[in-house]
Amino acid sequence: MTYEVAVRAEAILGEGPAWDARAGRLIWVDILGCRVHTFDPASGRRTVRTTEQHVGAALPRAGGGLVLNLRDGIGLLDPDGSLRWLHREPVAGRRANDAAVAPDGSLWAGTMRYDEAPGGGTLSRVTGDGAVEVVLDDVAVSNGTGWSPDGRLMYYVDSPTRRIDVFDVEDGHLTNRRPLAAVEEGAGFPDGLTVDADGCVWVALWDGGAVRRYTPAGDLDRVVRLPAPRVTACAFGGAGLTDLYVTTARVGLTAPHPVAGSLLVVPGAGKGMPQPAFAG
Repeated sequence: MTYEVAVRAEAILGEGPAWDARAGRLIWVDILGCRVHTFDPASGRRTVRTTEQHVGAALPRAGGGLVLNLRDGIGLLDPDGSLRWLHREPVAGRRANDAAVAPDGSLWAGTMRYDEAPGGGTLSRVTGDGAVEVVLDDVAVSNGTGWSPDGRLMYYVDSPTRRIDVFDVEDGHLTNRRPLAAVEEGAGFPDGLTVDADGCVWVALWDGGAVRRYTPAGDLDRVVRLPAPRVTACAFGGAGLTDLYVTTARVGLTAPHPVAGSLLVVPGAGKGMPQPAFAG
């Protein structure tokens, strides 16, 4: 599989690609650059919006606009461009990181400490009315989150563990946490992930220069090599959900590759699933 540069950029910490089916565009963020990007692959149109805080994720809302996982909580960006808080809970030394929308329309939002201290982060479930439930409270770097096609499994990455974990989902609650796969030393750290229509898990490897696909049994069956070492997250997009979009980062690199910080795409990589919008 070969990659193309979808959007040439110099994002400090490009992250969180998400396909907005209603608008036919790819949304992604530069966490440390405080920017929300959009890209329409059909027209080539791009937009960039600056946020007042570090932004971990930006995802479509069912009623239009975006939900933002911000440093101090969850914000709602309305279609008219105004921003308001859904839930605000600032914690000194902590910021937002990756987030995903569950099949029921709730937002699963991760946090981490800037110093990446073990146990300093959380994973919380946020409903459209602003109710927040902390699901995991002993996290270092909360990252990839995704669900199986039937919604009965949830996959999750706490990057320093080097694992992709899987939970059973029963009545909206997580049980039976166990490893799906582990990334060997020297191959990088698992970061953002997406689940395809076959139930396979695609995971970006920070400092690994690659995206890997694991089967539901945990077997590694595909590797996409990329020149930028700090590969952060991936998502399927495009009209047929067959193109794999990949975000990358430049942070901490003394001599970054020319495409580091750009949004990359691997055309025809597989078949993604339609993603639910946040019910808020």
